[in-house]
Amino acid sequence: MVLQLDALTVLLVTDGRGDVDRLRDLVQAAVAGGVRAVQLREPNLAARRLAELASELLPLLVEVGGYLLVNDRVDVAAAGHAHGAQVGRRSLSPRDARIALGASRLLGCSVHDERQLAEAASAGADFAVLAPVFATASKPGVEPLGVERAGRWTAAAQVPVLWLGGVTPANVARIVSLPRDHRPCGVAVLGGICHAVDPRAAAAQYCEVAAALGSGTH
Repeated sequence: MVLQLDALTVLLVTDGRGDVDRLRDLVQAAVAGGVRAVQLREPNLAARRLAELASELLPLLVEVGGYLLVNDRVDVAAAGHAHGAQVGRRSLSPRDARIALGASRLLGCSVHDERQLAEAASAGADFAVLAPVFATASKPGVEPLGVERAGRWTAAAQVPVLWLGGVTPANVARIVSLPRDHRPCGVAVLGGICHAVDPRAAAAQYCEVAAALGSGTH
């Protein structure tokens, strides 16, 4: 699958609450607001239920030329219920995930340092999500990377990079001010959309400010 990077400008990461009705409404609102990539991060849903939910949401992303990914569950993605899978430290290794998914599914890797970025690239990942760039309530006590360090790692990476962790519209403006080769291709957002009073409006705001990050094909 050829990855269209402009679809990854804003990646919605769901918050793991497992409320299927709420997830449907949330994803529909985010897509209506301009989001074109969604990662179902729902560890409390059994594989079959996750597959059913993904199959319901997949046409919504296909219709807008976007992508649906599932967190960890490479098997669900490989079975055709999503465009691909996002793997982290507790998942299959990036190399094993790439083998399981084949060339027809997308592989994203959650990374936290230069070594993991290199591993993602060498395994054939389509993109990596680097975190946490900014301080975030979801990772209390974890030192954020900061834009300078994250920018250096992104510039040296051999794979497209998104930034996650404490990403707000104001922080996106800081990212846009970096040299172009130090910017990520997009940002991943959890609380800023999932916990917003109006997820559609929040998604639209993120998409508007993140549009300056650039676009392309990899």
